[in-house]
Amino acid sequence: MVNGIHALVYVKDAEKARAFFRDTLKWPHVDAGHGWLIFKLPPAEIAAHPSEDEADNGRSDLYLMCDDVARTIEDLKAKGVEVIRPIADHGWGLVTAIRIPGGGEMGLYQPKHPLAYELGAGGEKASRPVHKPAAKKSARGKASGKKTGKKTGKKKASGGRGR
Repeated sequence: MVNGIHALVYVKDAEKARAFFRDTLKWPHVDAGHGWLIFKLPPAEIAAHPSEDEADNGRSDLYLMCDDVARTIEDLKAKGVEVIRPIADHGWGLVTAIRIPGGGEMGLYQPKHPLAYELGAGGEKASRPVHKPAAKKSARGKASGKKTGKKTGKKKASGGRGR
């Protein structure tokens, strides 16, 4: 059974591209030998788009995904990455492109669609940790909902011990 995807990026200067993935994006990697780095990718998804032009039939595109494309672009520019297209709203996401050092361009987008990589193994939405806000503090500085040592007159539940 298929258990992953191995994506290839062809570039004129592989060392520069590897340094970008390793040092700029901070992707973990293994050395397959002789400095040939293979990087662990962030979560991924794949989609089949219709091809209106025979020349596009069978073409594959690779896009990096992010939560906030404007902030990601600012962060990447601060690290010396060249942004080669302005952000455009394509309906399904906010899209731009960056230059991969030593090579060509790669798309970058902030999706507006549901994320397939959040699905569990059976196709159900994966459970995500729920952020619970911290308990509000009372005027006395104690967190609400905490025992204060005062008796309220309410009996505690027996906890199933038959008392």
